[in-house]
Amino acid sequence: MKPLVMRIVFWSVLVAALAILAGVVYEQYGRYRAARDFPAPGKMVDIGGGRRIQLDCRGAGSPTVVFEDGLSIDGSLSWAAVQPAVAQRTRACSYSRAGLMWSDASNAPRSAKQVAQDLREALMRAGERGPFVLVGQSLGGLYATTFTRYFGSEVAGLVLVDPSHPDQVARVAAFMTETRSLRSRIAVSLAWTGLLRAAAPSLLPQAPNQTEHDAQAVRAFAPKSMVTQMAEGDATDAVLAEAGAFRDLGSRPLVVLTAMAPYTGSELRGMQITPEQGVQVQAIWEKMHEEMAAWSSRSAHRLLPKAGHDIQFDDPRAVVEAVLSVVEAVRAEGGTPPG
Repeated sequence: MKPLVMRIVFWSVLVAALAILAGVVYEQYGRYRAARDFPAPGKMVDIGGGRRIQLDCRGAGSPTVVFEDGLSIDGSLSWAAVQPAVAQRTRACSYSRAGLMWSDASNAPRSAKQVAQDLREALMRAGERGPFVLVGQSLGGLYATTFTRYFGSEVAGLVLVDPSHPDQVARVAAFMTETRSLRSRIAVSLAWTGLLRAAAPSLLPQAPNQTEHDAQAVRAFAPKSMVTQMAEGDATDAVLAEAGAFRDLGSRPLVVLTAMAPYTGSELRGMQITPEQGVQVQAIWEKMHEEMAAWSSRSAHRLLPKAGHDIQFDDPRAVVEAVLSVVEAVRAEGGTPPG
């Protein structure tokens, strides 16, 4: 009986080892195909320290619009439905933060200041010069204001697309507490086995106004990007506290866009709140954006009743109009960043 048990254990271990090896090979081949089939749009900019950042700049004119993604894995592709229209009127640059899509990962501690420094280094080394109009969605809105904090002489205006607020965790604590799925953590930790790549098509559906090509590119790089996204999510509280130290945008033209479409059933389940509580959370969200609009003496706050949090996909025209309104305001005043 004992030899039989030993044989069962041996073959079980062997099958498991072969399955893991097959998964590793599948993942490595997937990464090779991702780089081959989806080359980086724009160019890869060497920012020093052995790292490169993907930067995609199009069009001509001043000021230069710079897009900053939120806490997602889309990188520069988050703005694919917006950037071309803006590039018809002025210079427009999107990029992927360190560790997202094509960009190399960073070993530096995650902070809003580090994101700002990486972005500026990429812009400078690529020959892109201000004045800049910064466009940031969700957490990217606070990355944009942090860039303004450290490089304010180069920032002429901003558009904040359903931005995060430094006090958002405390303000909605009565309704919901932030949770990070253990299932997601396990999936990300096993990315090297190919499991995450195999599940990507079902986990990452195509967004509204997103091309099939872009959706496939995001899925192809998902095992890499989701590791970065998880780390960025873990650092969110620290980033909110860091960004909250700067709330003065002077007289720079500013537009704040707020998504006001009712939360979907899946969103409510994800936040673990009722539809009634969802209405209350949205009211708090709107109030926080009113406060952010007051960070500049020349601002507009626009509510978008049919758009969800990813306004750049749900209502790209609204984002384009907001960006171009700030571009025209900057041009009217000669392009000099106001204090």
